[in-house]
Amino acid sequence: MNDKTKLLHELQVLRTKLFEMAEARGSLTDPEVLAISEEADQLIVMLQQMQKDEMLRSSTKNDLANDGKTG
Repeated sequence: MNDKTKLLHELQVLRTKLFEMAEARGSLTDPEVLAISEEADQLIVMLQQMQKDEMLRSSTKNDLANDGKTG
C-alpha cells in the first residue's frame, strides 16, 4: 500500500469516527469532535499537496518530452 492509499484509508477511518462521535455527542463543536475534524483536515491538506506534486511532476515530464518539438 503506498502513502497516498494509506492516507486515504486513514481519512476514511477518521470520517467514520467523526460521524459516530458527533452523533453520540450531539454536537459538532464538542472538543473531541473538533480534534478529530482537525486531524482529518491535516490529512486532506497532505493529500492535496501530494496531488499537486504529482501534477507538477507530470507537467514537468511532459515539458521535457516535448522540449524542442514543434507542433
